[in-house]
Amino acid sequence: MMEKKMPRKMTGAELKSMLKSSINFKSLGGLKCEELTLSPEEKQWWRDAKIGMFIHWGLYSILGRGEWARFNEKIPKEEYEALADEFIPRDFKMKEWMDIAKDFGARYAVMVTRHHDGFSLWNSEGSYEHFTSYHRGAKRDFVQEYADACRDAGLKVGVYYSPMDWRFPGYFDPEGLPENAALMKKQCYAQVEELCSRYQPDILWYDGGWLAHKGSDTSSAWFWEPVKLNKIARSYNPKLLINPRSGWEGDFYCDEGSHEITGKIIPVPWEKNMCVCSGSSWGWMADDPVSDFDWLIRMMVNVVCRGGNWLVNIGPDRNGRISEEIRQRMRQVGDWLRVYGESIYATAAGPYEPMDNVYGATWRDEKVYLHILDREEFRAEKLPITENHIESAVLFDGGAVEVVEEQDGIRLILPERAYAGDSGEVPDTIVVLTMAEPVKAGGDADIYFTGKE
Repeated sequence: MMEKKMPRKMTGAELKSMLKSSINFKSLGGLKCEELTLSPEEKQWWRDAKIGMFIHWGLYSILGRGEWARFNEKIPKEEYEALADEFIPRDFKMKEWMDIAKDFGARYAVMVTRHHDGFSLWNSEGSYEHFTSYHRGAKRDFVQEYADACRDAGLKVGVYYSPMDWRFPGYFDPEGLPENAALMKKQCYAQVEELCSRYQPDILWYDGGWLAHKGSDTSSAWFWEPVKLNKIARSYNPKLLINPRSGWEGDFYCDEGSHEITGKIIPVPWEKNMCVCSGSSWGWMADDPVSDFDWLIRMMVNVVCRGGNWLVNIGPDRNGRISEEIRQRMRQVGDWLRVYGESIYATAAGPYEPMDNVYGATWRDEKVYLHILDREEFRAEKLPITENHIESAVLFDGGAVEVVEEQDGIRLILPERAYAGDSGEVPDTIVVLTMAEPVKAGGDADIYFTGKE
C-alpha cells in the first residue's frame, strides 16, 4: 500500500505574501488543535457549493440604521431592549427567504441567530435575562423555523453566533469585572451548545470574539477558550464546519467587505463575505443602494477563480421582508447561474492564474472554464503553456475558438461576434477548453495553513 502523501505546511508569511492586493483574512493565527482538524474530503461539499446567502435580522431591523445602532448611538439598555416586545414580524414565513436563496442559486445559507446586542432568535434558556424572540414579543423560535425551511429547500444550514454581548459591563472590562465577564462566557457556552444540539447546523459561523472592542478574535482566545468551546460544538456534529472567528484557526478563512478581489489563487479554503447592497450596513436600511448586476457577476467570478466561496448578505426589514429590487437582483444572479453554473459549482480554481480584471479560470475533470472579463484586453494576452494540452475550445454558448500555440504561450482567438452587440456587453465571456486528459493542477489539497508568521 502506498504511503499517503502528507500536505505541505504553508506559513502565515507565505500566505501573506500572496495577499498583496486586496484579500484580507480575519482572525489569522488562531489556536491549533489536531483533534478539531477536518480532512479536505470532509470540507469538499462546502467547496463544491460555492454560493451561499447570508441573513442579518434582529432588533436593529426595527430601527433601520444598521446592526451596530445600539452601540454607535449609545441607546440606553431599557430603551433598546423594549424593542424586543415590538419585534413581531407580520405575515412572515421563513420559506420566503429560502425562495430567495434558491432563486439566487445558493447551496447553503447562514443566518444571524444572535448579534452583538445579545438578542437571540430562538428559545434559548441559556440567554441572560431570557432576551429572546421566544420569550418576548414574537413568541417564536426563528432558528427552528429557519433550519426547517433550509432543509426543506435542500440547502445546508449555517448559523451565525456572536460570543460578545454589549449588555455585559464585563465585556468592556473583562479583567476588572471578571465575574460579570464570566456570566457572558457562560451564556456563550450554553447558547453554542443549544444551537448545535437542537438545530444540527452544517456550519457554525462566529463573529465578535474580541473583547472591549480591542484586539482581535485570536487575541481574546485566553478568555473564550475556543478549543474547549468548539469541541462541545463538534460533539453534536463531528463534521461541522467552523469559521476562524472564535480564536481557533477554523476550517476556512473569511474576507469581509465589498472591496475588489485581485491577486493569485489562494490555496486554502476561503470565503468572501459581502452584501448585495453597496452601503456600509449588514442590517436593513431602507435607502441602501443595490449593487449592479454586472459588478456582482464580476465579483463572483473573481472570487471563485481564486478558489473562494461567495456568501452574499441580505438584510430583511422588521417584518422579514426583502425589497423587490433586491429580490430581482438576486434572481438575476441566479438566472445567470442557471445558465452558466457548470463553470462555477463543483469546480476548482485554475489551472491558469488569474490576470486581474482580464480573466480567471475554473476547472473540473478535463474541462477548463476560462472566464474573460475584458475581451478587448484579452486579445493581446497569451495563456501560459502547461502540461495540460488543449484539444478544443468553444464559447460556452457555442462557436469555435481558435487555439494558436506559440513558443511563449497560447493565444485564443474568439469569434468576432463575441466582441459585438450584446455579446460585447456581458460581464463574463466563458470559453470552454477541453483538455486531452483530466486537468493537472497543483494545489489546495497539498497545502494547509499554519498561521505562523
